[in-house]
Amino acid sequence: MGPLPLLLSLLSLLSARAAPAARVVRPGLEERLFPQVRDHFSFETCGNETFPQRYLVSAKFWKKGFGPIFFYTGNEGDIWTFAQNSDFIFELAEELQALVIFAEHRYYGKSLPFGLESTQQKKTALLTIEQALADYAVLITELKQQFNAADCPVIAFGGSYGGMLSAYLRMKYPNVVAGALAASAPLLSVAGLGDSTQFFRDVTADFQKSSLDCVTAVRKSFQQIKDLCLSGAYDEISSKMATCNKISNKEDVYQLFGFARNAFTMMAMMNYPYKTDFMGDLPANPVKVGCEQIIAHKDPIEGLAALVGVFYNSSGLAQCFDIYQLYQSCADPTGCGTGSDAEAWDYQVCTEINLTFNSNNVTDMFPEMPFTEAMREQYCWNKWHVRPRAHWLQTNFWGEDLKSASNIIFSNGDLDPWAGGGINRSLSPSLIALTIKGGAHHLDLRGHNPADPPSVTEVRKLEAGIISSWVKSAGMERLQEQGAGAAAGSQPSAPLSLQPHSRVQLPQDTAACCTGSRLAGTPFSPLP
Repeated sequence: MGPLPLLLSLLSLLSARAAPAARVVRPGLEERLFPQVRDHFSFETCGNETFPQRYLVSAKFWKKGFGPIFFYTGNEGDIWTFAQNSDFIFELAEELQALVIFAEHRYYGKSLPFGLESTQQKKTALLTIEQALADYAVLITELKQQFNAADCPVIAFGGSYGGMLSAYLRMKYPNVVAGALAASAPLLSVAGLGDSTQFFRDVTADFQKSSLDCVTAVRKSFQQIKDLCLSGAYDEISSKMATCNKISNKEDVYQLFGFARNAFTMMAMMNYPYKTDFMGDLPANPVKVGCEQIIAHKDPIEGLAALVGVFYNSSGLAQCFDIYQLYQSCADPTGCGTGSDAEAWDYQVCTEINLTFNSNNVTDMFPEMPFTEAMREQYCWNKWHVRPRAHWLQTNFWGEDLKSASNIIFSNGDLDPWAGGGINRSLSPSLIALTIKGGAHHLDLRGHNPADPPSVTEVRKLEAGIISSWVKSAGMERLQEQGAGAAAGSQPSAPLSLQPHSRVQLPQDTAACCTGSRLAGTPFSPLP
């Protein structure tokens, strides 16, 4: 995502940035490469070839050979971006003496199976969730050998798409991963489950919580642009929205609408209580700042330009908006970004990941911009020569029928527009849903900050307690297995049908860690 407004815009941004920045942790990370198999599911051609997969590792806090392994399942971008915005993992690693690994997703960052040609047609076939999960399982297995960590339990972490992957990794490879924290993971919406109007309705709700006048002004600005378009007054639209190139037709106006809607999306997702540079430089509470911008302008369209400038022109130095350069429409209505990573994500949302969200100007404040399955299919065929499999994730990754899984935390912030497509109620004693009041997109993965709402501090404590119990439980299982093996070696084995069934008992204080959460009063116990 890429980065005019008037002096008022700049002054407001500067004042908003007075909040404290997130403290930097991330100690001792080293960048390394692993020779990863190109195709895990073929024994011919690509199955015998490798590519350099990038990963980051820190043993700063690790109790060598005994401490757990915290493994971040990289998502759609450069792995350093996620490592620099997931300080909770390092804080917990210090507490539990863990080895920390951040693995980059194939086809993103520098982990390119076919080099710079990776996103060209006929080179993208190996860009699948299944291949990425196999990458992670193989990498974990190999690194455990390299670090002499065979008995060290692995906990997966991830946010957003990475959160989906951490949950999937636990579901598909429970022999490799003992538990997973899936933060802001929209497992239901990406599987084509739920309401297609939910996302932009919830973006609107975020701005409405900030100011009802804000939503009224936004609706008015879009309506005025539409009216000017119908009358052919494209020059006026161009002037008030400060576009670098003149708006000259309805297609340009539609692009302008997508460009503007994307700014609202990013500001709602990144609505943190302190300034960040995660997916663009944003001030503290960007939704509030944006609303102040549009309300301060008498002209609604100029106010809209100032609002979107909070995202696209954070420096206040740009004189105009190149709406085709800053925003590129794709098969993800919430935005793909720009560059090669955006191309890879566009392919993924054209194949397995279903994001057919639309805005309708009824349940949301945005112009009517439909995106149906038919429209997605046509776009994806024209762009990639592929046909989306709309319901594949429901079959391959269980859809909403997750009850046979175990040891997964699903965390969501109530300010995050992705939350409505995630798991928001606990499904079993070990499939735990936690809600962060006043939390935006995977706020819990970010490190401690003085500006944090109390709810995220409490949720991080709950997560730490649950993860600690998983680590202890895995250690107890190892001891039981070793004890059973020693006993079997010293005495004759009982007939298989008479072997006793063992059940691991979790620490007694585990249940207490969830006081005040959705699981209050519900004791933890492993699934049979």
